[in-house]
Amino acid sequence: MRAIEITRPGGPEVLEWREVPDPEVGRGDVLIDVTASALNRADVLQRGGHYDPPPGAPPYPGLEVSGVVAEVGADVEQFKPGDEVCALLGGGGYAERVAVPWQQVMPAPEGVPLKEAAGLPEVACTVWSNVFMLARLRRGETLLVHGGASGIGTFAVQLAKALGSHVVATVGSAEKAERVRRLGADEVVNYREEDFAERVEADVILDIMGAKYLAGNLKVLRTGGRLVIIALQGGSKAEINLGALMAKRASVHGTTLRARPVDEKGAIVRSVVENVWPLVTGGAVRPVVYAEVPMSDAAEAHRMLDSGEHVGKILLVR
Repeated sequence: MRAIEITRPGGPEVLEWREVPDPEVGRGDVLIDVTASALNRADVLQRGGHYDPPPGAPPYPGLEVSGVVAEVGADVEQFKPGDEVCALLGGGGYAERVAVPWQQVMPAPEGVPLKEAAGLPEVACTVWSNVFMLARLRRGETLLVHGGASGIGTFAVQLAKALGSHVVATVGSAEKAERVRRLGADEVVNYREEDFAERVEADVILDIMGAKYLAGNLKVLRTGGRLVIIALQGGSKAEINLGALMAKRASVHGTTLRARPVDEKGAIVRSVVENVWPLVTGGAVRPVVYAEVPMSDAAEAHRMLDSGEHVGKILLVR
């Protein structure tokens, strides 16, 4: 088969479409003929040599795919050849085929084109597991989403709004602000023009910035608030005022999804299928696709991602 290999740490130019060995299908695996994959910030970190795949995962980038089941392992009863599916991966999505533990595979939601379904697994599992399973966002509470125009952000805005929350998002331009409002955000803060910490209060915060936003995040948390940090684009080290945290009876969670054990990912996937897929099928939540790029031209797709101008997901299609 062919896959995108990272020839050396560096910029988009290090991504090359090459012949590679076919994946081996274990007893508990599902082999997927890939229709599409989608870009994530973790792919950029891996491209730069800063984020190795977890043990046992393919070396190629790509944390999610959609496609058709080609083969199943001897112990798999949940899927069969010909099923249209999407999957959460530890790596290997930028390829013609990928073998995935069956626990991380889910039926493609009805009503969504199969290639667009590639943009759902990572965002759906990330948002549902962190905002709802961990932080337990409740109807009527306020969610603050940093990076509201990103793949994660556009999904979080829609899902929280569909489940009855007040949603605030930060973005970096007026154009992105308008797009995010159309997705359902009640308030949008352009961080280039104003400080979110001066005008927002939140019960739950989904944060991608880390150290840079820590003080502001703690300031805007309400009593009993929950801050969930899922990325460190603004640095990894900062001082924390424990007194302020204790006074608000607030909590800070740092989480990742990629390195979790298969059983944990499987539990998240099952919960997503049960709780989120009906909203996707019903049209309340939809994948937001910025561009579709041929998989062989992954370098160009990464240039788009690096520019920061996109809203939603960039797909790699075959």
